[in-house]
Amino acid sequence: MSYETMENMLRAVDAAPYETETIVRVPDDDPTTLKRTLDLDPTGILVPMVETADQAAAIVEATQYPPGGRRGLGITRASEYGLSINNHIKSVEETLVRHVQLESVPAIENATEIAAVDGIDGVFVGPVDLSMSMDCFGEWEDEAFLDAVTHAVEAAHNAGIAIGTLATTADQRAARIEWGVDYLAASVDLTHLADGAAEALDHCLALSDRENKIESTDR
Repeated sequence: MSYETMENMLRAVDAAPYETETIVRVPDDDPTTLKRTLDLDPTGILVPMVETADQAAAIVEATQYPPGGRRGLGITRASEYGLSINNHIKSVEETLVRHVQLESVPAIENATEIAAVDGIDGVFVGPVDLSMSMDCFGEWEDEAFLDAVTHAVEAAHNAGIAIGTLATTADQRAARIEWGVDYLAASVDLTHLADGAAEALDHCLALSDRENKIESTDR
């Protein structure tokens, strides 16, 4: 999505009559991408395809203000367009969360080191890309795949940070909660749309079949 669309979505969530948090999955770990995203004031970011502790540390550095990092300061939504800039600088490290995605064999191999990076608040197992990386695409019960997940969960919990994953079906949600994760991306919008359309179609076909049976009985 564009930054303008993202900003409008963040405004919509902030205006909702309940407390919630906004985590933006950015497309990459480029410092400019991270800065432009954080300037729109989400609660945090989720960075894909992180494979080393050095990469994770670079993400932290790019998203911290000096002297700890090198994030540039601007008159943006995050600082209420300059109206609360001093408070923003003082409080942002207490509120901003940084999560990184573990989606490959190298990422799992380095999970302990990645989770231990100061400033990383959570890791997220990307099951689809991870299974592809392990040459067991979609084989959720594969022993090596489950061992990799267990390693990631243990790395996160030992580091005292959160761990999440993706689940797109009821069965996946039940199984992945059993992995010991702290949170789920419970589906994606396109899946909800497809499931809803399929359910409506099945309902219509069932109604049509019922009407045909009624007509047949009347005859």
